Amino acid sequence: MKQNKIFVAVAGNIGSGKSSLTKLLSSHYKWKSFYESVEDNPYLSDFYGDMHRWSFNLQVYFLSKRFRDHKTIVESKDSVIQDRSIYEDAEIFANNLHSIGKMDDRDFTNYRELYSIMLEYLKPPDLLIYLDAKIETLVSQIKKRGRDYEQSIPREYLEQLSGLYKEWIGNYKSGNLLVIPSDEVDFVHEKGDFNRVLMLIQSKLFEIGYK
Repeated sequence: MKQNKIFVAVAGNIGSGKSSLTKLLSSHYKWKSFYESVEDNPYLSDFYGDMHRWSFNLQVYFLSKRFRDHKTIVESKDSVIQDRSIYEDAEIFANNLHSIGKMDDRDFTNYRELYSIMLEYLKPPDLLIYLDAKIETLVSQIKKRGRDYEQSIPREYLEQLSGLYKEWIGNYKSGNLLVIPSDEVDFVHEKGDFNRVLMLIQSKLFEIGYK
């Protein structure tokens, strides 16, 4: 069954290339794009300075923003690509902050209850693209893009997130999934690499009936 509208989400750890791929695919397919709130985020810098103090505030901010975007995407008549999904906020980042003691039980329970209510109203993406990258790649990419507040991210934190991503992706059943190993490709600067990634995505789109 052919469909003219599609909702694609790009998932991946910090520094995996989500925003770059979202921008490239948005331009190629003429899809409307929704990006993660980073530059205008009022909590992010404080969070990296004191994770325990600001973890709940940050995660609720992301959840609220992502819920509004997700709702707008589903209700839109246009095809859309989203940089990071609402699922990652809860299943990866909030979960990790709680497990490492940076979000207490009371805040985490409150957060998960809010997330569960939101899920009842949301249609999953038609396609989730996961960029799978090794820690060395993530560290290199974070250093290259030079965001001051990211330079203090501990390697252990990225490793913890990576473990949760692998578990989440391994059990993902909400919709169609495409995993792209991104360590050996530079789809931003190498046209050939982008074309190879594009072929994988195009094949998946054809498989799910997008024209």
